[in-house]
Amino acid sequence: MDRVEPVELTEDGLLLRPWRATDADAVHRACQDPDIQRWTTVPRPYLPEHARGFVTELSAAAWRDGTGAPFAVCDAGTGELLASCGLVSLHQATDTGEIGYWVAPWARGRGVAARATRVVARWAFDAPGLRRLIWQAEIGNHASRLAALRAGFRIEGELRLAHPSPDGRREGWIGSLLPGELPAPGAPGPAGPQTLDARRAAVFGRAQPTLFATVGAEELRLRPIEERDLDAVAETCRDPHTVEWTTVPAPYDRAHAERFKHDTADTAWARGTGAYFTVADGDDRYAGSIDLRILAGDPAAGTVGFMTAPHARGRGYMPAATAALTAWGFTTLGLARVEWRALVGNTASRRVAEKAGFTVEGVVRAALTVRDGARGDAWVGSLLPGDLA
Repeated sequence: MDRVEPVELTEDGLLLRPWRATDADAVHRACQDPDIQRWTTVPRPYLPEHARGFVTELSAAAWRDGTGAPFAVCDAGTGELLASCGLVSLHQATDTGEIGYWVAPWARGRGVAARATRVVARWAFDAPGLRRLIWQAEIGNHASRLAALRAGFRIEGELRLAHPSPDGRREGWIGSLLPGELPAPGAPGPAGPQTLDARRAAVFGRAQPTLFATVGAEELRLRPIEERDLDAVAETCRDPHTVEWTTVPAPYDRAHAERFKHDTADTAWARGTGAYFTVADGDDRYAGSIDLRILAGDPAAGTVGFMTAPHARGRGYMPAATAALTAWGFTTLGLARVEWRALVGNTASRRVAEKAGFTVEGVVRAALTVRDGARGDAWVGSLLPGDLA
């Protein structure tokens, strides 16, 4: 890897240049943004002296010591500061650099992060002669993930972050980019506006919504699982019917419910792999749980699962909730098929699925795990967008 020297780069309407002392006010203003404070490790509160130290001492030291290559990203025509993008670390032994970026709130929605990342990557593969770039972000940072995809990065998995943001999650995505994978200047690249990646980044990058369903004159709410639901979740999971037809831990206590909320429900939304909801009755009391998960091997397909609190059974809540959730999956997540499975003999689950519009397609042998690691035959049904009409 060649020595890294400060440089100015112009491409695709952007000017990337080393930071200047005069940038401090704009950096301070940008870093008051809640998203930058949430998803990066900037100091909190972010004070004027932090901005001055970054644009003068820290950025200059990175260039001088060969440990990084930080750029101010500006509009090539007006010179307005739009973003920060650059190599936050360099590893000479492996010819690898890690890229990092943030976009000022006044510059979002213009593809600045993806365009700037391509500029830095093109320069990094040429001048310093890097052979690989790495991108990392906390799971849930869907805006950063989408920008990385549009710059050509391949998201390859997860790893625990060494420096998670305060109050953030430790789980992170990691991706890499090799020289031959970088899109040409101005090319649309992957993860365009109409793709599932872009569509789902817009969904999962926001707070989980509340959905609505009606049963007679009663309105049900499908809302994110809350702490106040956990005792009722635990009670439902101790019910003999739930224990018989699922693999919930037995005995089941509140600690299991807490782990379910944090490790399964909240994490699925952060990863963008599924949505778990509480089904609440007209008095906003817990009546059951329902989830829609995107299949790992088929991003256009999902699977639905549910359980009903003992006191709420037989009221028609779960068929209505299932219909509402699958409709959301079709219209918002762009799913083309939602599948339901239940152990053969679970007639209550089958009735819910059929009332929600699912077509039972048959039996799959040894399709589901039962207690003690054994396998059981499963009924399988499906719902397609056209079925809702």
